[in-house]
Amino acid sequence: MSTTRPYPPGDLGPESCGAGASAVPPAATPAGQIRRLRLAGTRGAVARARDFARQALHDWGWLPASSGDQRAAAEDVLLVVSELVTNACLHAEGPEELRLRCTAKVLRLEVSDLGTGQPAPRSPHRPGRPGGHGMFIVQRLCLDWGVVRHQDGAGKTVWAELAAPS
Repeated sequence: MSTTRPYPPGDLGPESCGAGASAVPPAATPAGQIRRLRLAGTRGAVARARDFARQALHDWGWLPASSGDQRAAAEDVLLVVSELVTNACLHAEGPEELRLRCTAKVLRLEVSDLGTGQPAPRSPHRPGRPGGHGMFIVQRLCLDWGVVRHQDGAGKTVWAELAAPS
């Protein structure tokens, strides 16, 4: 596991993402750009999570992309959402909730589940081997990622942070 900042999920500071595709600079928009999607017991959790994240990216002005960098950043977000939710489906009896938190510089993805496992990239990574690439992908695309155990002992939150497009 990689984590250089073991603080709890959501500690991003006062800056927030834009509330739409307007020309208002991100620092001028109201704080608190957090989106939550309840996934407990739902079918098609990965597709629902990607659609939810895609809509948030539209609302925050990342999509439609106005540059190659912005398009790549949005695609990375959608891929990481897919990987984190898929891991919760495969290894933790399904995800409970997806949270997206955005600042002017960082988008934080959080997937909560009730599982006891500890996600980690498969080591050594073998690109030709089927399966087991999810956390390796997360590690490669993200600025940082980590796991925070829930205080009540029931489950965890896996979080990942990606840079906002420049």
